[in-house]
Amino acid sequence: MVFKLQKRIHKAAQRGDVKAMRRLQKTLMKSWYAKLLATRTVTQDNKGKNTAGVDGVKSLGYTQRLTLARNLGTASKVKPTRRIWIPKPGTDEKRPLGIPTMADRALQALAKLALEPEWEAKFEPNSYGFRPGRAVHDAIEAIYLAIHCKAKYVLDADISKCFDNIDHRKLLDKLNTYPSIKRLIRDWLKVGFMDERDMFPTEMGTPQGGVISPLLANIALHGMEEAIKEYANTLPTYRNHGRKQNRNALSLIRYADDFVIIHEDINVVLGAKAVIEGFLKDIGLELKPSKTRICHTFEEYEGKQSGFDFLGFNIRQFPVNDGMSAKAPRSSEILGFQTIIQPSKKAVQRHYQVISKIINSHKAAPQKVIIQKLNPIIQGWANYYSSVCSTDAFRDLNHMIYTKLISWARYRHPNKGAKWVVDKYWITVDGDNWVFGYINPDTEERYILSKHTWTKIVRHTKVKGDASPFNGDFVYWGTRTGKSKEIPSLLAKILHKQKGKCAYCGLTFTLEDQIELDHIIPISLGGKRKFDNIQALHRHCHDQKTAKDGSLSSSHDKGMFSEEPDEMKVSCPVLETSSTREGVA
Repeated sequence: MVFKLQKRIHKAAQRGDVKAMRRLQKTLMKSWYAKLLATRTVTQDNKGKNTAGVDGVKSLGYTQRLTLARNLGTASKVKPTRRIWIPKPGTDEKRPLGIPTMADRALQALAKLALEPEWEAKFEPNSYGFRPGRAVHDAIEAIYLAIHCKAKYVLDADISKCFDNIDHRKLLDKLNTYPSIKRLIRDWLKVGFMDERDMFPTEMGTPQGGVISPLLANIALHGMEEAIKEYANTLPTYRNHGRKQNRNALSLIRYADDFVIIHEDINVVLGAKAVIEGFLKDIGLELKPSKTRICHTFEEYEGKQSGFDFLGFNIRQFPVNDGMSAKAPRSSEILGFQTIIQPSKKAVQRHYQVISKIINSHKAAPQKVIIQKLNPIIQGWANYYSSVCSTDAFRDLNHMIYTKLISWARYRHPNKGAKWVVDKYWITVDGDNWVFGYINPDTEERYILSKHTWTKIVRHTKVKGDASPFNGDFVYWGTRTGKSKEIPSLLAKILHKQKGKCAYCGLTFTLEDQIELDHIIPISLGGKRKFDNIQALHRHCHDQKTAKDGSLSSSHDKGMFSEEPDEMKVSCPVLETSSTREGVA
């Protein structure tokens, strides 16, 4: 019922029927089923369900969840957020996180159910961050399509403290919703936060950690692409190159607060930068100089190497040579270029540092524990980069991890020879003699460390620009199910086997459902780690099933499969993975 209302809201927004859209949104906000869904999202499915706000409430039981759902309404009083500081990956800086109370989280989830379908009908086609049905790989593929035929200049930019500096008045004016929702959102923005025992007001920005914050940030940044297109209309036209070609030649691709502007003329890129700076200044934001640079995809620009890093990927164009003469000048050999997208060096280094840290901290642990710790990390990272030219990076990481594990094994057995150490910790799998693994002599079960190169490279298909899960095109979204890089292949196979339905409650997996893999017969009760003994459940259904059969949590079995981790917690296949900015970290 909730999804049907969302679909009708989306269609009303598409045809510009504001009266019908507002009526449907009010109906959804009062719906008992929507309140139950919002409550379940924050108290059962969200990873932050055990994190308390300023009122200390967390981990709600069944009766408490029902009471919370009954009390949800637009007349609720908003409470301040609890401020904590979390480290930024790869830096020494820390990022503020505002944790709302459980009641405010549920109410924000309810408001998001009503507002998101409306804005999904309005958002620009090249906006990809924090939107259902869109992921990082769609943004990367959009960049590839913009540059693969012609070398171009790129403005790679980042917005400074985007979530902290958004102008409240401008955001509320752009939101333009009905009064009760507008009042609620204004209260969430201005209620303030508590850091330790001190209370601070919030004059600007949206609290990172709120369920609705990513949607509000997208609304604030909405219009950037259209501003660029309007600027393109002012550019002079040439023979066989009119305004329409200008609009198509100038591209802006945004993922949350990171974006790139692409065009073959450096002066156009500089002009577009000025337009974006004016747009951002109007809503209280500015570009971050340290993370904003202009480069060329094929040639050096102002002494800077060609190419750029974006969302953990390195995007660069390399010359294609004829290879006929090794002594001929380089310029005479170049026939063209090819666009290569691969994992960035920083991403590879960060990934290896995580793996190295785990190995160093488990010098005395059994081999089985090392495999359980590393498999989800290796498989998740390799799956993320499996849509680009990652073969060389995968091969290098295999060698680096092998060298690290050799040192780990030799440290454990300083008085043993190299052959003895290799025979103890490495086994043969499908003709590969150098697989770090362990075979249990009693159960004959194998514990195998995955290799990056075992992940197949399959190019990602970009989502259509105007496509949305709320448009009711189940044929289109059904064809994308299982092809997303955001889910492991094992889950895709299980979803196909179950025809997209939860094996416990029998309901079809829908938008934003959290899906977990579970053993039908638990391992603690004698079940086997085989494909036929695995099923996909809603996260809340998994909790109920585990409580009912009395089995132990299967999280300790992670990574025991030779190809996939035993249990993966992911979003619905058409959705992007969760981020620390969405929900409570």
